[in-house]
Parts: sequence; structure tokens; C-alpha cells
Amino acid sequence: MSLFKNKYRIESARLQNWNYGWNGKYFVTIVTKNREHYFGKIVNEKIHFSEIGKIANECWYAIPEHFPFVILDEFCVMPNHIHGIIVINNQNDNKCRDVACNVSTDNVTNSKKMSDIAPKPGSLSTIIRSYKSAVTKSVNENNYTFGWQSRFYEHIIRNEKSLNRIRNYIRNNPNNWYNDKFNS
Repeated sequence: MSLFKNKYRIESARLQNWNYGWNGKYFVTIVTKNREHYFGKIVNEKIHFSEIGKIANECWYAIPEHFPFVILDEFCVMPNHIHGIIVINNQNDNKCRDVACNVSTDNVTNSKKMSDIAPKPGSLSTIIRSYKSAVTKSVNENNYTFGWQSRFYEHIIRNEKSLNRIRNYIRNNPNNWYNDKFNS
């Protein structure tokens, strides 16, 4: 762990020397806080959405409205997490309209440090942050209790064989719910 502003900061689990704004296919998993079953229940190997699950599902499909260079591939909502494949296919230098800048104006040194650790416009982290924020905002507006884990899992999909394996995994995830160690 390293220090930032005299506080310990968990190092990134992301692949070093990889720009997550680069065009590519990314498998993501986003988990609810404490693995709570906010999104619904699996009945007969199908998800039956709660109101929060409906919101999570709708917000996922709205991602390309906010990031026009994103193509959505396979996706599923589970009771306590979501799996999806995001394809970044940017022809225009990763410019998008919904990005907030996380740069401190305290001084040049802090601005540089904040700029280095902040999600970059058009990056996978920015897309996921926007998605999580949209779900949380909509859930809060409807007075539901909800929370996300602070991070997300990602995997860079490098070839068709891996893409097809991950697509099958996502499709079959509801079928395997009863074998999931976090299904409690």
C-alpha cells in the first residue's frame, strides 16, 4: 500500500501499462454492498427483479446513451451482482459528455497526484462509476436502501475463445445460482 495525503491507499488491481480507455472488450462484475440480495431472486433459473433490480437493468442498457462509443454485449443481473461485457469502440479520441473531473486545485503537486489516480474520461472506470452512480441515484430517489461494493472486477477479453467462454458463463449464471457460495 502507498500513502496519499498521509493515508494508506489500496493499490489498483488493474493491469499495469494498459489504458482502460483503449478499444477492447471488457468483462465486468459489480457486486452489491455486503453481497446483499437487492436485485431480486432466482426462481426456476431465472431472475425475478426487485424494483432495485429493474433499475440496475434499465441503467445498464442506458450506458450507450451516455457513452456513445460503448457497445453492450452479454449481460445479466443476479440477486447480489451483475455481470456484463462492455465493448469500447471509440473512433473519436474517447470524448464523452458525462465525465466529471476529479482534479484537486490545492496545488500543482496534489493536482498531478489526483489526476494520476482519477478515472480518465472514456475509460472503463468512468463508465462503471457512471453506471453505479445512476443506479444509486435512481434507487435513492425511490427511497430504497441500497449500496455497492467500492470496487469492481474486470477482465480484458483478448480473443474470441475467451469471449465465447465468458458469454456462456454470463448466460448460465442464473442456472448456477444455487451452487454459488454467496447464495445465502
